[in-house]
This record gives sequence, C-alpha cells and structure tokens, in this order.
Amino acid sequence: MATVVDLFTYPVKGCAGTPLDSTHLTPAGLAHDRSFMVVSTDGVYRTQRRDPRLALVRPTISADGGRLTLASAERGSGDGGDGVRGGDGVRGGEDELHLDVTTSAPRRDVDLFGATFQGIDQGEEAAAWLSDFLGVPSRLVRVPPEHDRKTDGLTPGTSGYADSSAVHLLSRASLTHLHARMAERGAPPLAMDRFRPNIVIDSRPGERPGEDWAAAPHAEDRIRRMTIGAADLGYTKLAVRCAVTLVDQEAGARGGPEPLRTLAGYRRAAGGGVVFGAKFSVVRPGKLSVGDEVAVEEWGDAEA
Repeated sequence: MATVVDLFTYPVKGCAGTPLDSTHLTPAGLAHDRSFMVVSTDGVYRTQRRDPRLALVRPTISADGGRLTLASAERGSGDGGDGVRGGDGVRGGEDELHLDVTTSAPRRDVDLFGATFQGIDQGEEAAAWLSDFLGVPSRLVRVPPEHDRKTDGLTPGTSGYADSSAVHLLSRASLTHLHARMAERGAPPLAMDRFRPNIVIDSRPGERPGEDWAAAPHAEDRIRRMTIGAADLGYTKLAVRCAVTLVDQEAGARGGPEPLRTLAGYRRAAGGGVVFGAKFSVVRPGKLSVGDEVAVEEWGDAEA
C-alpha cells in the first residue's frame, strides 16, 4: 500500500508550485493546476528551459480562482502591506502583484509545443510585472472556460496548459533510488521540486514486507488504474524529462548536468527519451488529501 505524502498545484505553468493539504481533483487535474501561462508577445509559451527565472515566481490563487497573486522569491515575497491596491484591483507592493482574474476579456491564440490553443489575456499590469521580472516582454493568459483540450496516452483525458496529461505522480522510492545512483558518481541529492510532481506517494508506515509495493523504485510506472481519496485516475504514459530538471528551483538558474546525466544511464524509454515518474488522466473527479491511501485497481507492464 501507499499513501499521498505531498500534493502540489502549479497555477502558472513554469512557475513555482503551491503545496496543499487537500484539494479537488478536476477533470483537468488538481484545482487551478496550469490554468495560467506566461507567453511572449507573439503568444508562444515560456518555459524554464529558456526562462529559468520563472521558478522564482510564487503564485497563489484563491479557492474560487478569482484572485491570483504573483510574488517574487528574489525580491522577497512580503504581504503587500506597503502597497495599496489601486482602483483597477491589480497592483500591490513592489514584490507582489494582486490580480483580479478575468474570464471575459478577448481570447487570443497561444502556442504550446506547436499546438494552438486559446488564452484570455490578463491585462497590462500582469504583463508589465512579468516582463520586468523575467527581463523579456511577456503576457499572462488564462485557460478559457470553454477550453476542450484532448490529451493522449493510454487513458485519454484533458488538461489546462500542462505539457500533456492532467496529473504527474512520483514516488519517494524512485527519488531515493536516483539519489543512490547519483551518489555513485559523487553527485549530491536533489530536491523533489526538480521534477515538479502533482502527487508524491510513499510507503504506508507499518506496512508488512511483501505488501509494500511503494517501496520499490518506479512502481508507479506499472499502475494502470487507481483510486486516491474520492478520485479515480488512469495511466496515460511515462513522464519524459527535459532540461527543466536541471534548473535549481530555489535559485531560478540552471545547475549542473544532474539528474539527466544519471537518468540517461538507466531510465531510457523504448520509444525514446529519459523518463522519471508517470502521468495520469482523471477518470472520476473528487477530493484528494495528504494521507489518502493509494488503492491500485489494475497493474500493467512497465514501459522502461
């Protein structure tokens, strides 16, 4: 058996994650996950691969999704007490931006990995704040309510502006195994946030030997259907890793060659690419909480 030990939502694609104790799992993933995206003035998505400073933007969003705050980890994420919210309901202190989210502004085309979607531009104040912080002209867009993206994989589904499937799950056992292999190269361990998972699972305390499937590295690769809390999830594919894993999420800058250097030695998928963790679609929405049991309903063969 396994339990959920961490939950993370990433309201703005490419920016820092928000840890949660509980949340609602929607058809598109954890509530508000990747519902916003930073784009160029031409509408092309920004990513830590090219703009690693995105990692220093700390978003928080109200439960109803109507209020978004962007805080700069570099400048210090104060409570905005030294700034007065203006009549347009946007600007806070120098290190924060408080945004009343709009879903009624005009739609515009946005590009995500060469695919065209629609986005709702969140206005000039958001654009100015992000452009100043990132050092390149940028805009902030939100997924429209009518967004009907179809994601691929073994279990089709939908998502907001995620790379692909709605949910990324990773086990602590997989990370511990990676650290052991990195240590053989003399490399120090890395934080879980390098991999930006939504759900982190671990062995349930007191589990009897032989029943503790979560203690095995990469056991998540073999899950095909599972229930967590009140939600059901279906496997789509393995998570192919890219240069974002090289970015130190606390520094907002690219580090050394790890973890990709070590992963390339033992985690190459048959179809190509370095893989670590698994992705899932939402089969039945419901509430998720840290401490929930992960009940696997169906297993399959690992693809790596």
